[in-house]
Amino acid sequence: MDITQAPSGINVVVETDKAIYIGRLANQRGTQVALRDAAAVFTVASGQNPEDYIRKTARFGVIVQHKDLVFEASGIRRVRKLGEVPKA
Repeated sequence: MDITQAPSGINVVVETDKAIYIGRLANQRGTQVALRDAAAVFTVASGQNPEDYIRKTARFGVIVQHKDLVFEASGIRRVRKLGEVPKA
């Protein structure tokens, strides 16, 4: 799914070149994406697969680190609905 196709208000997983963002999609304005009640992971522990973190979050919910989070849309590799991620 493209970030411009994702409906506002759903929980999404956004994988970029620099980080993984998980949260409720608020909107996209120009080159910026806004998430609400979001978590951001910039590094994954050595030997740990980022997919493990994503699946755990899909099962237990987002540990909110940011009430409002805005990041650049450039570098987005993949966007998924959190509800469609297999639970760990």
